[in-house]
Amino acid sequence: MSKPIYELVDELPKGGLTVSALKSLDFVVPGQWNNLVGFDNTIRTVTGETDESLIQQIGERAVALFNDKSQGYQRALWLYETVDSAAGLLGTAALANRIGQDSFFGFLKNLTPKPEKAQSIDLCVKLVTELVAFCQINGIPGDSIGDFLSALADYSGESLMRMVALISFDGLIPLGPDFTNLALSRVKGMSPSELEHNQTFKGVRELIPGGHAAGQLAFITESFESTKGWMDNFVSSKGLTQMGLVNNLTKFIEVSGDKLDYLGAFLDVSVKYYRHTGIQTLVRRLTERAVAEI
Repeated sequence: MSKPIYELVDELPKGGLTVSALKSLDFVVPGQWNNLVGFDNTIRTVTGETDESLIQQIGERAVALFNDKSQGYQRALWLYETVDSAAGLLGTAALANRIGQDSFFGFLKNLTPKPEKAQSIDLCVKLVTELVAFCQINGIPGDSIGDFLSALADYSGESLMRMVALISFDGLIPLGPDFTNLALSRVKGMSPSELEHNQTFKGVRELIPGGHAAGQLAFITESFESTKGWMDNFVSSKGLTQMGLVNNLTKFIEVSGDKLDYLGAFLDVSVKYYRHTGIQTLVRRLTERAVAEI
């Protein structure tokens, strides 16, 4: 990895577009996510410890666990980082000089909305990325769909917020209220070669179970189909709507509700919620395991 885990969490932003976008989703799961940054701060918050020597001991054990390549933590981080950068790759270069400005309208002239099919594939691939990263963190086979579905019922904190962001920013806002049916029909109707041309899939395919494009497409389809009920129930139980999400976004970021296709592209390029919450999830899990072992 390019940086040690303590540096990655120390460098997480306290503000900016990603944090603002995630804060706009607090109304969906009130109080579930606070932007926990800083390695020592995370250890103190997760454990409630105040003893400096014990905090250091926990930190050292957490770093050792992360650095152990026989564990899945580095692979999970790679997935979280890669799926974000791959999904926003096409527009990133054009927008590099504008990132950090909390204005939607400045982005419009450089953005092209994704075709519905590409957006649908992205949604399915991102969901599978969450499943595989979950398996890596928990040391279970990467194709354990059943274990992931069971765990979803207990998702909380930054992990739950990541799923809320997936449903909102990659599902409801760009694809509309029928996003799960739309995405599933699109992915069922595609060929392995079409999948191979998708930028997001190309970024993470190395760790997607299936062995080859046809097998990976089958695994992506099965994973999405298995998780569809959870997503539909979540949207229904929370009363989530496309405009409700957009209206909350406008409290944090200057956006326009009449250009939802562009808004989806804007979120894709500038909101790196997988990496941000993924690092937070990793440090929490590492801390919990370190404490248990100490």
